[in-house]
Amino acid sequence: MTKQFLSAAALSALIAASGTTAAFAQDSNAENLVGAWRMVSLAFGEPGGELTEVPYSGQIIFTEAGTVSTQAMNPDESAPDNAYTVNGYEAFYGTYDLGEGNDTFTINVSSSLIRSMIGGAFERSFEATEDQLVLMPTSPDENWRVVYERY
Repeated sequence: MTKQFLSAAALSALIAASGTTAAFAQDSNAENLVGAWRMVSLAFGEPGGELTEVPYSGQIIFTEAGTVSTQAMNPDESAPDNAYTVNGYEAFYGTYDLGEGNDTFTINVSSSLIRSMIGGAFERSFEATEDQLVLMPTSPDENWRVVYERY
């Protein structure tokens, strides 16, 4: 009886600890999110306006354990910085939580080149297939779209 209780308790703990993975099993969009992705395009615009392509390079990595890390760079040395960049470079990592519809996630920033982002959280919408990942803001105050291809 004690062994069965311990096994059930261990199984319950394992299921609770793997909540992110369980969500992946229920939705291919979320399941496809996991992996290493190479940026192929980035476009910015004024809120509600048209998007303009920006020459960026970068990558983002999502793990089954619920961690995320990203690096991106604008090769134009004269480009102005934005809320996410210093000298045209962006880098942060942390954890992510899937939204209820498995078409959004929230990043909880653990470390960042921009120190004021540490401890912050931001939500993104996404569309993921086997070969392509598209990220977009959920806030109407932002207007951008980034496309990645799987490595």
